[in-house]
This record gives sequence, C-alpha cells and structure tokens, in this order.
Amino acid sequence: MDTKFSSAIHMLILISEADKPMTSEEIAASVGTNASYIRKVTGLLKKKGIIESRQGVGGFRLLMPPDRLSLYEVYHAISETDQVHVFDLHQNPNDQCIVGRHIRPVLTEVFRSIEEQAEQELKNTTLKNCMDRMRMEIERSGGK
Repeated sequence: MDTKFSSAIHMLILISEADKPMTSEEIAASVGTNASYIRKVTGLLKKKGIIESRQGVGGFRLLMPPDRLSLYEVYHAISETDQVHVFDLHQNPNDQCIVGRHIRPVLTEVFRSIEEQAEQELKNTTLKNCMDRMRMEIERSGGK
C-alpha cells in the first residue's frame, strides 16, 4: 500500500478537529501534498460514507463520531479491498533451488498470519485513539 492510508488518517483528524469545513487546499498544505491528491483520497472516503462535502459550501465533514470510526474502515475505504495486505512476495523464485521451490507457501502463511493480526489491531483502533495519541504527543512536545 502507498501513503494513502496515512494521508487519510491525517486528513480525517484535521477534518474532525476543524472549526469549519476544510478545503482540499487547506488539507493539502498540512499533509504536504497537492490538492488533487487530496481530492482523490477524499473521493474514496466519500464513496464509503466516511466524509461528505456539501455543494455551495467548501470543505469536508466527518459523517461519524471519531470513536466509532475504526482504522480498518479507513483502510478498507482507501485500499478498496476486504483484506489487510502489507507484504508482497517476489515473483520468480527459482524452482531449481530447494528454497526457491518452497519459499512461496512458507511466506504466504507467515505473511497472512501477520496481516490477520494487523487487521485485528486496525479494527480495535479508532480515529479517536489516534487523536488522543496526537494530543499526548502535542503535550509531550510542549505544544510545538
């Protein structure tokens, strides 16, 4: 997965904490990217009913409380897949080599186990959990 997931969490915290609806340009300035990328990601989040934008009023609004939005839901919206996928296998192991011949099933099993654990962690972590950690980090750094 690319950086859409971390960008989406960043965006959702901004949107949730903002006093007014934030525009793509404002969000892009914080995320450190361009507004067209933000519109691409917000389009995915809108499609899954996580945020909305209103005609005539610039900006986005979170459609559910942060404590009810799991990171798994965000991941699912961004990746457009039902399973958490973290690792890829190399494509052409040499079947003439004993390791090359047997590595794919071994790594498939190991990687899937790790991904299942990651999936459970994402299901148990909410946007509010991230926001609370952000507040602790801000406090720890003296508000800087």
